[in-house]
Amino acid sequence: MSNRNEQCVLIVTFDTKPGKKDAFRKHLYTLVGEMSGEEHFVNTIVHDDLDLPDRLVLYEIWSGSRERWHRDEPEKSYRKAYEQGLSDLLSERTVQWMTPVAEWGSRLTNHAKDN
Repeated sequence: MSNRNEQCVLIVTFDTKPGKKDAFRKHLYTLVGEMSGEEHFVNTIVHDDLDLPDRLVLYEIWSGSRERWHRDEPEKSYRKAYEQGLSDLLSERTVQWMTPVAEWGSRLTNHAKDN
């Protein structure tokens, strides 16, 4: 059983194929719209990279452990449809797994610091 206060963060870097960024953004937003209704979903922020025009970076917070995420989330039908559409849109994707330890400016994690 996981700690109820445990959270995992995914930082995902997407390098889109030339001319495919808008199509990928639409595809990604469909995924985020679906996953935002999930019980363990906390937050997602999508960023444009100011220096690399074909890059998007996603910052995603989920309650529970990375193991819980791997057990439950990939099996969702909307994720399978999302994954099937990526080969025409992306040249590369990297995923970093993080756990929050301190936070200032919001209360999205369980580690907000009082000022």
